[in-house]
Amino acid sequence: MERWAGRVALVTGASVGIGAAIVRQLVQNGMKVVGCSRNIDKIEALKTELSSSKGQVIPVRCDLKNEQDIMDMFTMIKRDLGGVDVCVNNAGLAHAAPLLSGETKDWREMVDVNIIGLTICTREAVKQMREKGANDGHVFLLNSMSGHRVIPSANGHFYSATKYAVTALGEGIRHELREMKSQIRITSISPGLVETEFAQRMQKSEEKAKALYLSIKCLQADDIADALVYALSVPAHAQIHDILLRPTDQVS
Repeated sequence: MERWAGRVALVTGASVGIGAAIVRQLVQNGMKVVGCSRNIDKIEALKTELSSSKGQVIPVRCDLKNEQDIMDMFTMIKRDLGGVDVCVNNAGLAHAAPLLSGETKDWREMVDVNIIGLTICTREAVKQMREKGANDGHVFLLNSMSGHRVIPSANGHFYSATKYAVTALGEGIRHELREMKSQIRITSISPGLVETEFAQRMQKSEEKAKALYLSIKCLQADDIADALVYALSVPAHAQIHDILLRPTDQVS
């Protein structure tokens, strides 16, 4: 990871869970990390927590459903930091919104964040990488096992559709980078069950989330951050395109 010290990373959805774990590891490895979220209080706390680390945290308020927010954030990154070297598309959300009875507003919010926001961030990040000559730049897509199989649970079907889109986007981005003759790498990380705030937010029930996380020994946010750091640290000529990571006890 030595070659990444002093370079610039963007982590979306950085306030809690997997995003916060990734911020910690990148900062501890000496990177300047722009952490964005709609609510940056917890990212400010991360900045304080990591103030003695080799790198630094730059908190930014950004709503990924708002394209102008995203564009303003990238303008700031270019102006103040010289542009992105690593883009971690971690932000994502799920609503319990079945295909035949779900609310349209819930479907639309999942599309806006999980697909459109991710794609805008990737487009702008690659643009900055190419402008600054960061031909060893790296884009990460935080996908899901739900982007590779559909389980018989109606509440997760639309969410799964958005993650299947992320799987397709990852392959499409790889093809477009090759067409550009670019050495920028793309990695999709697809976790299974991770113990974070995700299930509680989706189910809107602390009890249901707790029961789910007690059902098996879950992955932890640091497990996903470890996988990302591994993919980032391999030699520049090697691309780890897909990481599928699930708990040993998870059946599907």
